[in-house]
Amino acid sequence: MCGIFGYLNYLVERDRRFILDTLTNGLARLEYRGYDSAGLAVDGESSDETYIFKQVGKVAALKKLVNEQQVDFEKTFISHCGMAHTRWATHGQPSQINSHPHRSDDKNEFTIVHNGIITNYKEIKTLLEKKGITFETDTDTECVAKLTKYVYETQKDQSLSLTALVKLVVKELEGSFAFIFKSIHYPNEVVCTRRGSPLLVGVKTAKKLKVDFVDVEFGNTAENVTPTPAEATTGFLSAEDGHPQLHRSQSRAFLSEDGMPQPIEFFLASDAAAIVEHTKRVLYLEDDDIAHISNGELHIHRLRRDENASTTRSIQTLEIELAEIMKGSFDHFMQKEIYEQPESVVNTMRGRVNFEKHQVTLGGLRGYLPIMRRARRIVFIACGTSYHSCLATRGIFEELTEIPAQIDLASDFLDRRTPIFRDDVCVFVSQSGETADTILAMRYCLERGALCVGVTNTVGSSISRESHCGVHINAGPEIGVASTKAYTSQYIALVMMALQLSEDRISMTERRNSIIDGLYKLPHQIKEVLSQDANLQTLAKNTLSKERSLLLMGRGYQHATCLEGALKIKEISYMHSEGILAGELKHGPLALIDENMPVILIMTKDSLYPKVQSALQQVTARKGQPIIVCNDDDEDLQKDYKTITVPQNVDCLQGLVNILPLQLLSYHLAVIQGVDVDFPRNLAKSVTVE
Repeated sequence: MCGIFGYLNYLVERDRRFILDTLTNGLARLEYRGYDSAGLAVDGESSDETYIFKQVGKVAALKKLVNEQQVDFEKTFISHCGMAHTRWATHGQPSQINSHPHRSDDKNEFTIVHNGIITNYKEIKTLLEKKGITFETDTDTECVAKLTKYVYETQKDQSLSLTALVKLVVKELEGSFAFIFKSIHYPNEVVCTRRGSPLLVGVKTAKKLKVDFVDVEFGNTAENVTPTPAEATTGFLSAEDGHPQLHRSQSRAFLSEDGMPQPIEFFLASDAAAIVEHTKRVLYLEDDDIAHISNGELHIHRLRRDENASTTRSIQTLEIELAEIMKGSFDHFMQKEIYEQPESVVNTMRGRVNFEKHQVTLGGLRGYLPIMRRARRIVFIACGTSYHSCLATRGIFEELTEIPAQIDLASDFLDRRTPIFRDDVCVFVSQSGETADTILAMRYCLERGALCVGVTNTVGSSISRESHCGVHINAGPEIGVASTKAYTSQYIALVMMALQLSEDRISMTERRNSIIDGLYKLPHQIKEVLSQDANLQTLAKNTLSKERSLLLMGRGYQHATCLEGALKIKEISYMHSEGILAGELKHGPLALIDENMPVILIMTKDSLYPKVQSALQQVTARKGQPIIVCNDDDEDLQKDYKTITVPQNVDCLQGLVNILPLQLLSYHLAVIQGVDVDFPRNLAKSVTVE
C-alpha cells in the first residue's frame, strides 16, 4: 500500500540536497509496502513557492528525475518542511499526473500526500465542479487538496490556522486516510492526521526532551486563529527573563532545560522502518489525531473529545535495529505475503466495516445495490484461487440474500455459452484484473445486458475499467505466483458484499452481526495461527515431505479450503494433491485410502461437524492416519490424532483461518524440495492468454 514520509528541520541547517536525499531514502525504506509511482514536495526558492517532483516506477526513477532538475541543490534552510509518497494506485491508473503529492492549483498553494481511500470523493468532486473548480487527475486525493483551498478561500475573513483548516476539511471526509498537509500560506508548518491508516512521528534532538509525552489539546484553545507576528516571536520555546511562558495549549515535551529554542528534526512515516535510521524516539498518532508541527513545536489536537480518551501521547523508543530492516526477515515473497495477512485483511476492511454499528459500506457498489437485490441469480465467474474464494462464499451469499448463486470457471463458462439474462448479476473475481478468460466472460455477459461487478486487486485493470461497478480488495501487490493474501482479501471482500446486500433484511440482523464480530477477530486469530509456523515446518519435514500424493477433505464451507490448499501444494511443491468433498468419499475417493495415503481432514466445529466425524471414521476404518485441522478447544481429537489447531470463528469465516496452515505447509514443502517458491515452473502471476 501507499507509503508516506515527511522530514522537517528547525534550527538545523540543511541544504536542499540533504533534504531531497532524506526524503528519497525514506521512500526507499517503504518500498516493501508495494507501489507503482513516487513523488515528493519541498520548499522552492521563496516562501511562496513549492517544488513538486513525481515519477512513475521505482524510487530510483524519482531520484534520477530529481537529480536532473535545474534547481539550487546547495541552497540551505534553517527551517524546512518536505514530504514524499509512494503510491499504490486505487483511483486512476499509475501515471505521473496521478502520483502524489497532489496540489490544490497550479501555484501549489496547498499540497498533500495521502494513504488510504476517500469513499465519498465523488460527492466532493461533484460539489467542487459545480463551484467551477477543475481537476487534473483521476484520484480521490486531489479532491481533498481542492477542498482545502476552497475552504481556505471561503473562510479567509476568519484567519484560520492550518490546524483549524484541516479540521474543517477532515470533517467532510469518509473512508480511511493518513494525510500530510503543507501550504505556502503557512510556511514552515505541516499538519498531519490519520483515521484507519498508520502514521507516526519521529523526534530527533541533541538534548534530552523534558518529558516523554505530548499533551493532547481539546477544544479551541489557540488553534483557530493564526498567531500574529508578535505572538509568534513569544512562543513557548522563546525565553523571557530566562523562563519560558508555557500556555495551557502548549505542549511541555519540547521545552529545553534552559528555556531556549532547541534544534529539532521531525520525521513522519507510515512505518517505523523509514524512521529508525534517524531516531528511535517516536510517537504513534491515534485515529482522529491532528498533529501540527511548526517552529520546532508539536501539538496534537483531536477532531472530537471522546469519553475515556487518553490526554497524552507517549514518546516511545523503537526496539528494532536498522540492520534487521535492511536484511529483512523473509526468505521469499510468498513467506512475506503469508505473514502480511494480519495487515492485508485489515486493509481490505478499512473504511468499509464499522464494527461498533455493525455496518458495511462498499462505496463502489452504492449506486447498484437496488439492482443487485432484485437479481434473479448471482453468477460468480473466476479462475484458480479466485474461483475458490467464490466457492468459499457462495453459501453465505445464498443464506443472507436468498438469491440463487452459481459459480463457474471462466473457461468452462465460455465453452458452454452459458445462458445469461438482463436480470442476472455477474461477479468477476481476478487478482490482476487482466485474466484473459475472465475478461472474455465479462464481455460475453455485458453483451447480454447483465450487471457486471468486478472484484480485483489492481486499479486500472481491464476488469475494473469495463465492469459496471466493483470492489477493490486493497491487499497490496502480490509478487509470489502462488496467491496467498489475495485469496483471503477476496474472501473478505465477497463476504462484505453479501453483508451489504442483506442489510435491508431485518430477519438476518443477528446473523450479520455475528459475522461482523467474526471479521473483527480475524487479524488476531491469523496471528495466532502464524505463531505455529515452527510446528508446521516440522510436520512438513518429518511427515509429508517424502510423500508423493496428498488428499485434503472437508465439507460445507471447508470444501473450498481443501481445494485451495491442494492447489497451493501442487503449484509450488509439485506434489500431487487433491481436495475432496468429504460427502463424496463413498462415491469413489475412499478406494484410495490405506495406511500409506496421507490425508488432511478439516474438522473445525460448525453445523456439519457430525457429518465430518463420519468421514473420519471411514478413513480410520481403512487404516488411514489423518492429520486433522481442528479448533484449539477440541481436546478429544487432540488426544487421539495428529492435529493442527486453529482458533474458532463463525462458520462462514472459519475457512480464512483454516487456509493459513495449508499455505504454510505448502511453503515449507516447496523449500524442503529445493524448488523456486516464488516463481514455480510453467506458471505466471497473471494469465493474460486463454
